[in-house]
Amino acid sequence: MSTGGPDLFVICKSCGSEVSPYITECPYCGSRLRKRAPKIDRDGRVSERRRRPAAPSLPRLRRGEIPGIRGEHRPYGTAVLVLLGLAGCLLWRSGLVDRTQVAIFGQPGHDWWRLFTAPFVYTNTGYAFVALCAIALYGWLLERRHGALTVIALFALGGVGATLAATALYAVPIVMGGAGAALAMIIAWAVPDMIELRHGREIDGDLLGTAVFGVVVALLPLASLNTANWWDVLGATWPGDLIGVLAGLAVGVPLARVAEL
Repeated sequence: MSTGGPDLFVICKSCGSEVSPYITECPYCGSRLRKRAPKIDRDGRVSERRRRPAAPSLPRLRRGEIPGIRGEHRPYGTAVLVLLGLAGCLLWRSGLVDRTQVAIFGQPGHDWWRLFTAPFVYTNTGYAFVALCAIALYGWLLERRHGALTVIALFALGGVGATLAATALYAVPIVMGGAGAALAMIIAWAVPDMIELRHGREIDGDLLGTAVFGVVVALLPLASLNTANWWDVLGATWPGDLIGVLAGLAVGVPLARVAEL
């Protein structure tokens, strides 16, 4: 029966002899009992170092583990779009290419591929910062919900679609930047919460902050215009904003409806 006092002896695992608990080697067979001499506490007991239990953690969510929730993965699609935007912001500044070769300055004509490169070109640092932050944030949130293809489709519809609309409406368009794509992602992300509010349910998202972000993104093209005429400003910005909103609704509403099923 244990009385709480110190152990009188320990058993050597090699020879089975009873030896003192305060030594590091067995005096009978020379086997190593412990790495170093034990520490003695105030009660004369051998104080052994206790391993701290590992902090509890949940494993990564696998595909199909919980119905209706996608498995966790890295936002590769969003990262590629942001990196291409950074490249488009830096390439022409470094002198490797001229911005007229990758952005829209007049009708593209045979250079139709500029419709796809213009959304990645930025001549204003503030414009680039806000647009790329919006694409990074809302693209990442959407990719967690629906995957990379949804984010790429939104960028194509909102960014390339806005560029195409401007070239169709104006004889000498000047179009660049991804404001339309960023706005499409913001709208697509906000659609489920707006549907929930319409049904009188509580939401977790910050729609007020998202609305402010959306207004700022919608007015981003003003940063690249050198005019004080508000009519010219509205004429230059509304096609891209409208296409961005329509693209966000066209993708966001069906996805929200499918998620409710």
